[in-house]
Amino acid sequence: MTTPQSLDERFREAVSALRPPERPRAPGDPVRDGVTLTGARALELFDAQLTARHLDLAARWLRSFNEGFHTVASAGHEGNAAVAAALRGDDPALPHDRAAAFYCVRAAYRADPPGIDPAKRMEDAARDVLRGVVASVRDPISGGRDKVFGNAELHLVPVVSAPAGHLPRAVGLAYALGRSPDPRWPADAIVTATFGDDGVDRPGAASALHAAGWHDRAGQPIPLLLVCEDDAPGGPAPDGWVATVLRGRPGVRYSYADGGDLAAVFDAAAEAAEYVRRERRPAVLHLGTVLLLGRPGDPEPGADLDRDPLVGTARLLVGAGLLGPDDVITRYDEVGWQVRKAAEEVLGEPKLATVGEIVASLAPRRPLRVAHAIADAASRATGAGGANRGRVFGGRLPEQAGPMTLAQTINATLTDALAARPGLLVFGPGTTRGGRHGVTAGLRERGGERVFDTPPDATSVIGLALGAGLAGLLPVPELPDLAGLHSGEDQIRAEAATMSFLSAGAYRNPLVLRVPTLADPYGLGGHLANDNSVAVLRDVPGLVVAAPSRAEDAAPMLRTCLAAAEVDGSVCVFLEPASLYQTRDLYQQGDNEWLAPYPGPDQWAGEHAPIGRARIYTLGTAQDLTIVTYGGGVRMSLRVAARLAADGYGTRVVDLRWLNPLPVADLVRESLATGRVLIVDETRRSGGVGEGVLAALVDGAFVGSARRVAAADAPVPLGPAAQHVLVGEDAITQGAHALLAR
Repeated sequence: MTTPQSLDERFREAVSALRPPERPRAPGDPVRDGVTLTGARALELFDAQLTARHLDLAARWLRSFNEGFHTVASAGHEGNAAVAAALRGDDPALPHDRAAAFYCVRAAYRADPPGIDPAKRMEDAARDVLRGVVASVRDPISGGRDKVFGNAELHLVPVVSAPAGHLPRAVGLAYALGRSPDPRWPADAIVTATFGDDGVDRPGAASALHAAGWHDRAGQPIPLLLVCEDDAPGGPAPDGWVATVLRGRPGVRYSYADGGDLAAVFDAAAEAAEYVRRERRPAVLHLGTVLLLGRPGDPEPGADLDRDPLVGTARLLVGAGLLGPDDVITRYDEVGWQVRKAAEEVLGEPKLATVGEIVASLAPRRPLRVAHAIADAASRATGAGGANRGRVFGGRLPEQAGPMTLAQTINATLTDALAARPGLLVFGPGTTRGGRHGVTAGLRERGGERVFDTPPDATSVIGLALGAGLAGLLPVPELPDLAGLHSGEDQIRAEAATMSFLSAGAYRNPLVLRVPTLADPYGLGGHLANDNSVAVLRDVPGLVVAAPSRAEDAAPMLRTCLAAAEVDGSVCVFLEPASLYQTRDLYQQGDNEWLAPYPGPDQWAGEHAPIGRARIYTLGTAQDLTIVTYGGGVRMSLRVAARLAADGYGTRVVDLRWLNPLPVADLVRESLATGRVLIVDETRRSGGVGEGVLAALVDGAFVGSARRVAAADAPVPLGPAAQHVLVGEDAITQGAHALLAR
């Protein structure tokens, strides 16, 4: 069993047994024959490795008296110091939770600002890492919210998800380099993401490797270097499994190095990075590493201490005559003293003290700026860009085309967005062919290469969007159905919604994800293609969830989401009721009441739909009943309300429009006005939107009568049987009469 004490003792014993050569090498020479790593550079990297090791020991020391809250160790993975050394300081990197040595190299040996002693920078790097360990508000990336290796000044993007969950984002960021006007990263930069072998079999790694090869085969530059640090021997994976998985990915170049051999890692990383930079193609570097210290609460692993990378580098340096065994021990102890001193210094730093401080960077909401952004977009559309808008639409503007369906309105709004925002991207499986429902038909001709197809995997689609948003673009991806959203939900929850939170606003990933959704009583395809659950979205902090019900709301709501993403970095999910895409009529066949004219730019500001504000319909006296609903429920509820009005009952129909944040003030006000509330919820009774509405009514001191009509707690079956599970007009009518009888 390896413990911090035995690890320390074994290092000292191994170093003491080393013997210097008869002929030492000069610091400027290669540290051994056949490699390019110089002795001087090896000494620098050794300092980073020593610092990383002592950071692990300091974290456990802090934990011993409940002042350290994160002890995931980098011990055994210190070879990634050489990976950092092989990269440029302006190459964005996404380091995983065993990347302490990588972080120290990037911090200590960067070029800017000049004139600062690397030793001083190394001390500062150690202090910053320890600030994360003790949850100090002075932590340079998360501000005390979590312990992650990130730093905007060092171009290090924090990794905030499950193992390998950040890799799809890395693919997206690599795709965006050279396409984005973001000045942080030059066009010839490359993206690096490190991950452990425990992520190889996870969806994130599978999707990222597949997507990288897919885009490479499509001729799209993907300057991405993935680094897998593999300590699988002796672990749960079969011997050789990780190498087999990584070698077998089409379009992704593979190479291997022993992670305990600093010189070998440096040469392999430099060669792989040069290939990616020159060819703009993806590669994976497989490092054989060893797990020397386990995760919090786990038994410490019985590791092969002979593979300790610190011993390997000490052997390299002593063998080159650059240090003697006593010099190595002295250097080790001096670094240990400096790290322990830094640990003592950060103990007294302040922690986050209020909920307000904690959520300050979660999801900023600046509605006035969003409204101004929409007005500015309208001005650009009617000003100098007006000619461009006419050209994009082929000479016939949509406001001149007559009333439109929901699908046509969304198409026109996306076209306007492509014309007004050069950084906007529209993509997804089959997007260039219109998507599953034809909503994006013709956009490829209007938006050019900014409208493109992707692999069908939702994790890849959302990951591509997250990376593109990180690089300053405005992605609008489309998934084919709600089932796809469920399979990519981890990217929304763990990657998208937390980036701004865990980077204290230093990084953000603006995103408007379009999903055809909500079930159709007459739809085909069974429970996957006809899903009706959005429960996975309801508890994601900071997420904006929009659900337009008709063309008249779709355009202003989509423009609001685009502006919020642009201005505030908001992550928005735009749920489109697929059953209403082509619906034309409301009350009777041929009335065309569900159509709406497309608003021209001169109307955009006046028709603005702020996030969290409902739309209210009144029928008859509007004094007897309030129906709260959204999506397809709005059309059904309006039809029922019209029949109630004919019977002398007045109804208010509240279209929530926004499922997160809910328009609480509007729904409470309209509910209090009648004292009777019928909640019409297209999703399931358990975990559905209606539960949130009921909770809002209770919190808002509503004391009248309330009743729910919701879908059954069952998957949606195929064919006519779906009508027995989903909400229909008969159930709404029965619920209304039950309330009116009270």
